[in-house]
Amino acid sequence: MKVQAAAPPDESLATILSDEALAFVGELQERFGARRAELLQARAERGTPTGFLAETEEIRRGDWQVPPPRPDYENRRAEITGPTDRKLVINALNSGAKGFMADFEDANSPTWRNQVEGHRNLMDAIDGTITYDGADGRHYELVDAPATLLVRPRGWHLPEKHLTIGGEPVAGAFMDFGLYAFHSGPLLAARDKGLYLYLPKLEHWQEAALWNDVFRFTREALGLPPGLIRATVLIETLPAAFQMAEIIHALGEHSYGLNAGRWDYIFSMIKVFRDDPSFVLPDRNDVKMTVPFMRAYSELLVKTCHEHGAFAMGGMAALIPSRKDEEANQRALDAVKADKEREAKAGFDGTWVAHPDVVDVALAAFEEVLGDRPNQIDKQRYDVNVSPEQLLDAASTPGEITEEGLRADVNVGFQYISFWLGGRGAAGINNLMEDAATAEISRSQIWQWVRHGKFDREHVRQVLQEEMDKIHAEVGDETWEKGRPEETRAIFERVALSDEFPEFLTLPAYEYID
Repeated sequence: MKVQAAAPPDESLATILSDEALAFVGELQERFGARRAELLQARAERGTPTGFLAETEEIRRGDWQVPPPRPDYENRRAEITGPTDRKLVINALNSGAKGFMADFEDANSPTWRNQVEGHRNLMDAIDGTITYDGADGRHYELVDAPATLLVRPRGWHLPEKHLTIGGEPVAGAFMDFGLYAFHSGPLLAARDKGLYLYLPKLEHWQEAALWNDVFRFTREALGLPPGLIRATVLIETLPAAFQMAEIIHALGEHSYGLNAGRWDYIFSMIKVFRDDPSFVLPDRNDVKMTVPFMRAYSELLVKTCHEHGAFAMGGMAALIPSRKDEEANQRALDAVKADKEREAKAGFDGTWVAHPDVVDVALAAFEEVLGDRPNQIDKQRYDVNVSPEQLLDAASTPGEITEEGLRADVNVGFQYISFWLGGRGAAGINNLMEDAATAEISRSQIWQWVRHGKFDREHVRQVLQEEMDKIHAEVGDETWEKGRPEETRAIFERVALSDEFPEFLTLPAYEYID
């Protein structure tokens, strides 16, 4: 059955949506769509995770290894992330980071233009021809040795309403991966560069096995060489934390390691145990990587990856350096430095940053530990022995639930949704790069705090109005109206104050964008 596609955002993008490219995306949907739907249904039917899977113990204890790193990308000590906007792609590739993760997921608002235009930008980046001329007269082009490109498609749960088969939307993951592999796979193969991916939001090893089968089919269908496709999985859900080895194993020859997706992991902890009063977390800023349950998960990740020859990638530093307050800026950079030094010493092979000005801080932290070595996959963490109780120990998280924390969550949640509706999936708010993952923490904390009587709904609505008034005064009438405040408020209240907990804020918000 043929894929029905919305018209290209403009005629210059028609080749991205060629009949051949859409036929390939449609083939992915028809071959693997039913299995994707079954796996999403299985998520809803599983109980609360309480330990490691008994049926996969042999895999966890097994002596097996993934293929070694590709020569073109064995040094991953600092990766920068961001959306596929043309200027931002150039700046990220020129940032001095070893890799750039171009994001069709949490740092992206999935408007039709963003999704289609992003693929042209990535093709031009691989080809080395990408340029951009700003309204201010500045010209942007690639440096001689740009960062290695990685791409994050949308998670299994997200649809693409502009592509349908038989009236049903195609999975966003199939569109993002399918178009990238179809258009850019041959370009990468011709240059002997890997087709590198990040896979988000997995909750079970069988979801990784589905990706593995998608990759095998893609390689054969497009005539891509063996070993070209390599994928790093973000461990950013609590169920996946109990299945790290199984996920690496399920990706087989395509596995390129795991990443500690810290923000979504906090969100997942809240979501999974939202009805349990012993799992109520304090203010977002108090939930650091050094608290017991976060430390347990990150150390288990390093141990598991290196045991099987895979990369272990650290979490995001969301800092955007301030040009106005040098003293505050230095404190923030010192905190990033300490965080990255902790990761390097713990055995991570690299880490994430959100802004070019933080790249050098991350590189220096890993340089100190790695020296001339490209990575430290050979570093085994025999000292780590993490129990289910440690992974679930949210109760030991120090910190308080405060009015200030509530206001911060309301402010960030509201502003982010407004930016998202306007087509921006990553936004600088209060010197931090906020994306869908951090907004999910904000709104889920509010829901959890209301659920357990820390604040009542009317108080939250009052705070929301006060924060809206403050933002309105700061940005002015014209910008305020462009931000679609009434729709933003409706979405915010739906995802933060409903009786039932929406699984992802991006699903109801997707109804509001073109």
